[in-house]
Amino acid sequence: MAKNKDLTEGANLEIIFVGRSNVGKSSLIRKLTGHKVKVGKRPGVTLIPTHVRLSDLLVTDMPGFGFMSGIKERKQDIVKDKVVSYIETNADRILMAVMVVDGPVFVEVVERWESRDEIPIDVEMFGFLSELGIDTVLAVNKTDKVKEKELDRTLDDIVEKLGILPPWRQWMDMIAPISAKKGQVKPLVSIIRQRLHDEKRDDLFKYF
Repeated sequence: MAKNKDLTEGANLEIIFVGRSNVGKSSLIRKLTGHKVKVGKRPGVTLIPTHVRLSDLLVTDMPGFGFMSGIKERKQDIVKDKVVSYIETNADRILMAVMVVDGPVFVEVVERWESRDEIPIDVEMFGFLSELGIDTVLAVNKTDKVKEKELDRTLDDIVEKLGILPPWRQWMDMIAPISAKKGQVKPLVSIIRQRLHDEKRDDLFKYF
């Protein structure tokens, strides 16, 4: 199998997947593309970007940030710095970022950080991507675990924590409620295809 460094050569476009450890990024990429990405045996142990190459499009699974099983805090900071550096270095070819969050627990986790007067790392990453001018889509994963009657409220609360004005339904071109495990990824596929269409790259639809 080709090494990661070989997969990046000649890539003209890139879609990056970012998010906390254990939110389902790797499963989502597998469900979207049919390709497996190499993952660690424990949440948070993947320390370098891993890639899937589709024609001249690179699909990149960034290392998960936040909780990292058995990894010291200093190492976690290094990983975060590497993620930031990679995005800054490759910003010109990055068509879009898909930020994956765990829908059922996202607000609770953010509020835990806020209670310590700390900026939640998800909010920090979302802001960083916006500052770089990278088109960022929010994939709210594990929505199958949210009761249907509570889903709209949950999504409204999530977008509000990220500084986006609710209701979430006015942002359906950038908010995708999904369940990678259940194979319910159509909202995200539609958004990705729209971005590819805007780039005049309908030829890449076949991969999603």
